[in-house]
Amino acid sequence: MSAITPPKITTFDSKPTDVYFFGTCVLDLFMPEAGMDAITLIEQQGIRVHYPMAQSCCGQPAYSSGHPTEAFDVAKAQLDLFPENWPIVVPSGSCGGMMKHHWPTLFKNTEYESKAVDCANRIIEFTHFLLAIGYKPEDKGEPVKVAVHTSCAARREMNVHISGWQLIDGMENVERIVHDHESECCGFGGTFSVKQADISGAMVTDKVAALKETGATEIISADCGCMMNIGGKIAKDEPNMPRPKHIASFLLERTGGKA
Repeated sequence: MSAITPPKITTFDSKPTDVYFFGTCVLDLFMPEAGMDAITLIEQQGIRVHYPMAQSCCGQPAYSSGHPTEAFDVAKAQLDLFPENWPIVVPSGSCGGMMKHHWPTLFKNTEYESKAVDCANRIIEFTHFLLAIGYKPEDKGEPVKVAVHTSCAARREMNVHISGWQLIDGMENVERIVHDHESECCGFGGTFSVKQADISGAMVTDKVAALKETGATEIISADCGCMMNIGGKIAKDEPNMPRPKHIASFLLERTGGKA
């Protein structure tokens, strides 16, 4: 197997003093602690984090379901929330992919195009951001074996799946185990899991079986939608397996930053 070429890491002339944090609706509603852990990690690097309280959804569910008008209306409400020229950190490859790669198309030839392009140019996924500022986690935990799930958008759209691997592989007492379905979808896909429930169910069954086979004591991901899907399957059929954990929470725990 040929070696995987790491993605080009965004660099800054100097470490940003301020960033915006777009929490995503799934994280905000279902896993807010992971969002707080991500913010804490960034703040520990001496960076001020600004969380626009009016933020809601990036518009991806409607957009990927073939409803661009509804997606336009939802996404439009976000455009004025990031007026300063600061990076916009997103703790999700799928939401980051929507904002970075699809907002310019969604708003093309409208009065909002320039704002959408400006925001898109400042979007950076959370793990990629940590690498970009030179973050190197100092592992203070006991030896542990982990398996990592990366979302389709993180892998194929944002090309940041290796960012999480690099952070984890840099931790002294953490062994990352590669599973057989590493590059395959977990079956979530937003509304896909509702519209094509049988197919989605088969996909997540395969994913959970592959994760179980690793014998890992931690399952790590950077996308809350995938975590909900995989975690739901585990809770239903594999109660002895570990529940998925957001990489922000994992890093904060391992570096001793979580009370």
